[in-house]
Amino acid sequence: MTMSYIHAVAQTAYIFERSDGKRGRLSYLLHLPRRYARRKRWPMILFLHGSEERGDDLELLKRHGVPRLVDADPSFPFVVVSPQCPMGGRWHLYLGTLEALLDDVLARLAVDRRRIYLTGLSMGGYGTWHLAARFPDRFAAIAPICGGGLGSLGFPEKARALRGVPVWAFHGAHDTSVPVEESQRLVDMLEQAGGDVRLTIYEDAGHDSWTRTYADPRLYQWFLEHRR
Repeated sequence: MTMSYIHAVAQTAYIFERSDGKRGRLSYLLHLPRRYARRKRWPMILFLHGSEERGDDLELLKRHGVPRLVDADPSFPFVVVSPQCPMGGRWHLYLGTLEALLDDVLARLAVDRRRIYLTGLSMGGYGTWHLAARFPDRFAAIAPICGGGLGSLGFPEKARALRGVPVWAFHGAHDTSVPVEESQRLVDMLEQAGGDVRLTIYEDAGHDSWTRTYADPRLYQWFLEHRR
């Protein structure tokens, strides 16, 4: 795979395969800002999609979240990497491959390693918690949306490792797919561990708590307020 790339469209498709002898292959969409140039270092967002976007059709990723946003706005001022989880998979099964993908992107692109942000929705919200708990030193801030699930992975202990990672979680009060208690539980654990964490609950929202979140410029301003 080469990255000699002149930016002409909002997102370009690539395939990443691990070269360390371990199994792992992910397709992904890459967005480079319209004014991207290697003479400066750019902030980056790693976006993890939900369960309905799994498979081998990267166009599915443009339905929701950051890939949808940058497809409409090619000037979006972050490098954005949006991998696709294989059909039937879950993000927690690909944590090592996601880290390897991140390393590959950092080796090829002009990314500011102090300004790497992680976010995801639904299954990707779970993946955001999982990936940040596994590799807390990689991210300047994270924004899990309608996620949870770390209780089964020993999160009370991992909360201590996440204390240094600012977290802004989002959830709909009437979410019947992922109860709001999933986010509340993890936020409470992090608060007890002394973490920098906040939770926004949309009182009128169900499972879709991501559309208004990703449309709100305050999220991206908040990201940029944080560096490693």
